[in-house]
Amino acid sequence: MGRIEINFRCKVRKLKTLCNFALMEFSSKLLENAVYEMSQLPGIGRRTALRLVLHLMKQPPEQSERLSAALTAVREQIRFCTNCFNISDVELCEICSNPKRDESLICVVEDIRDVMAIENTGQFLGHYHVLGGKISPIEGVGPQDLNITALIEKAKQGKIGEMIFALSPTMEGDTTNFYIYKQLQGLEVKTSTIARGIAVGDELEYADEVTLGRSILNRIPFENSLKTS
Repeated sequence: MGRIEINFRCKVRKLKTLCNFALMEFSSKLLENAVYEMSQLPGIGRRTALRLVLHLMKQPPEQSERLSAALTAVREQIRFCTNCFNISDVELCEICSNPKRDESLICVVEDIRDVMAIENTGQFLGHYHVLGGKISPIEGVGPQDLNITALIEKAKQGKIGEMIFALSPTMEGDTTNFYIYKQLQGLEVKTSTIARGIAVGDELEYADEVTLGRSILNRIPFENSLKTS
């Protein structure tokens, strides 16, 4: 039932977008297509999309060509680290291949934006494990859709001393944390979670660097978070 409702909302949003474009008058079909495609990006409305396209039209052709080439290269050539699933240009990302990082300390995050946010704090010197999302039954995302199996396998091989759960403090994030925690039962892996300096319901990527850094340094045993939740 939830999937049907989500699909219906998506169709309604798409219909509204098409209606909005129908109300805009374009003298060029090429311009209309460019604006439409630009407006599909997150946070870009049709008016902003129009300004961006018109701006690119005013720039030297080389700029648009460089932008197009960069986007094509990202889409076709970027890879995922075989160890932590972070984005990388090579098999192992710079973090995993850095001998100064503690490979026994793993910070579990939702996606690459969280890796960037934590790295900006300069407070974490371990490795990461990017799940690629959070468990969300209403959106049809289960454990099998995330990079959880590889994480548990690392733990079974004795490669992890401590695992820090750094997912956003939302219902989906807490559910994912608990699922992984249960999978680790019987293994000698210390589990902890970032301190609640991050407001409940907030996304990790929007936290300021000082707050996020302190939340990592002042992390608490995951069992304690279960008692207070």
